[in-house]
Amino acid sequence: MHSFLNRLFGRILGPPPRLRCSRAVWREGVEELARRTLGGRQESGAYLLGVDLPAGGQRILEFVFYDEIDPRALERGVVTIRQTALPRLWTLCRERGYGVVADIHVHPGGYDQSSSDKANPVMPRAGHVAMILPNFAQGFPEPGSIGIFEFLGAGQWVDHSAEAGRYVKLEGAVW
Repeated sequence: MHSFLNRLFGRILGPPPRLRCSRAVWREGVEELARRTLGGRQESGAYLLGVDLPAGGQRILEFVFYDEIDPRALERGVVTIRQTALPRLWTLCRERGYGVVADIHVHPGGYDQSSSDKANPVMPRAGHVAMILPNFAQGFPEPGSIGIFEFLGAGQWVDHSAEAGRYVKLEGAVW
C-alpha cells in the first residue's frame, strides 16, 4: 500500500526536486557570494557540496567558495579556476564525506549563461548542474529567479531555469 501511494503521489506531484537546501545554508551562502563581489566589481562563485538522498536527488550542505580552493580564482574580476587547485576540493570532499552536487556563480546582469560559461564548465562531467545568480547576488535571489543549467557533455547544456522553483527546493523557515 505504501509504495502504491508513493507512486500515485509521485505522478500527481511530479518528480521530487533534484536539489534540496536549507534556507539558512542558502541565505548564508548567497550573502557571502554577494560580499565577495566587492561591491559589484567582480564575479564570485562556489562549489555546492552535499550528499545523495535515499529517495533521489541531493542535499546541498555547504558552499565552498572558489577563492578558498584557488586563492587566484577571482584575480581577473571573472572566475578562473586553475586545475592545479582542484586537489584541495577533492581533499575537502573526502574529509567531510560530501560530493560536489553543483556549482554557483554570479553575473552582473541577468542569469543567462555566457559563451565562456558554456565553453568552460566548472565540472565538465555530464549531469553536473551550474547555477547563476543575477545582479551580483544582490537581493538574495532564490530558485525561480536564477539560472540553472545542466551539462550534458560534448559542449551541450539543458536550461532548467524555467522550472527552477521545482528543480531546487529551499526548505525551512524564512528568517
